[in-house]
Amino acid sequence: MMTLLRGLVALVLAGLAGVGLLWAWSAGVPALEAVPPPDPAGFDARQVEAGRMLAAVGDCAACHTAEGGDPFAGGRALPTPFGVIHATNITPDPATGIGGWSLEAFARAMRQGVARNGTQLYPAFPYDHFARVTDEDIAAIYAFLMSNPAVTAPPMPNAMQFPFGWRPLLAGWKLLFHDASPFAPDPALTDEQNRGKYLVEGLGHCSACHAPRNLFGAVQAAAGLAGGQAEGWHVPALGPASRAAVPWTADAYLNYLFDGWDAAHGIAAGPMTPVADGFYDAGEDDVYAIAAYLATLAPEPDAAAVAARAAEVAALDWAEDERPGGTNAPPEPDLLAGEALFAQQCAKCHKARVSDEQPASLGLAAIVTAPDARNFIHVVREGIVPPLGARQRSMPGQEVNMSDAELAQLAAFVRWRFTDLPAWPDLPGTIAGITGDAP
Repeated sequence: MMTLLRGLVALVLAGLAGVGLLWAWSAGVPALEAVPPPDPAGFDARQVEAGRMLAAVGDCAACHTAEGGDPFAGGRALPTPFGVIHATNITPDPATGIGGWSLEAFARAMRQGVARNGTQLYPAFPYDHFARVTDEDIAAIYAFLMSNPAVTAPPMPNAMQFPFGWRPLLAGWKLLFHDASPFAPDPALTDEQNRGKYLVEGLGHCSACHAPRNLFGAVQAAAGLAGGQAEGWHVPALGPASRAAVPWTADAYLNYLFDGWDAAHGIAAGPMTPVADGFYDAGEDDVYAIAAYLATLAPEPDAAAVAARAAEVAALDWAEDERPGGTNAPPEPDLLAGEALFAQQCAKCHKARVSDEQPASLGLAAIVTAPDARNFIHVVREGIVPPLGARQRSMPGQEVNMSDAELAQLAAFVRWRFTDLPAWPDLPGTIAGITGDAP
């Protein structure tokens, strides 16, 4: 017993010593002197425009703009497993934004995750990716942000679980997980593909959502783009781990990045919609480069095989003259109930395609092929506000027309009818996790 107590005391003392060292290391990060807000006229117009397009690739507006708020003025709530973080104001307001930040301070935040005043920043601001960004691109983004209108918007308090609200802990997180090495081109790739890799791994921070994270919230870089989660949505895997019903091609990536839509993969929804909107405004060469790099993650599929697989999935579509209980009817009562709901509320749009204006076949949609039903539930309840490149493809939510039990029946039927994948697990629990109601 005494040995156990001594061991516990030793662990506590070691922990306290570690915390003391961590505090000392964190407190040693100096504040950088505030500067007068730069005159936008002092920036070259071409540099500002380059910064605007790079900020679109980096999706800066999506995180740093609250719903209905001024662009880049912060305030958006970003849920994490450790609490809620509110994005900050990155307009050139000197009191509440970054108007007093020098280029040096901005570059330090981008690469080291430290604010101008020396405060440690949460990695919800993905400096673990932005560390790869070149001096030239950081300077262009700085010029763009400092050329925007200044907005007075004081920061909103975060709501972090104990002890994660204590920012010095972030210094230890960085020691363990933050690699600030610059981007290294891959000699096996072309210049265009390397540009895409640089944007994917750096400014685009794709693995922030498309990769799994460990218990400490750090991206598991070794897993590649093997799928992750963001804001309560499943984020599909890309490359060899992709679950897409039809393999991705370079052209499909281009369609999806430019428009947020591809006929063989469906439409962007949830957290991906603002990302697609950013690419809509990004530089065309950069979007081509990203698509070229993503296409290298898995062998380029044979065009004939892609077409054959797409036709195979499309053959599962609901026929124009199909009725519930027909020859394709499911065998189980709950699935039959889901079929009736589908016929009543979904089949008007989601049926065999005879026009390019119709939605993609359901069996091709990532919300249907995902490993769980989260995305499907979100889309059915909340609908789809389409990306800028596919404005005509909206979808109304069905929350008012369907109970949770009916939603579970519909989800089970769609998964059964339009894929050959296993049934989704724990549909009542998945729905309850989104609606907040007990299953």
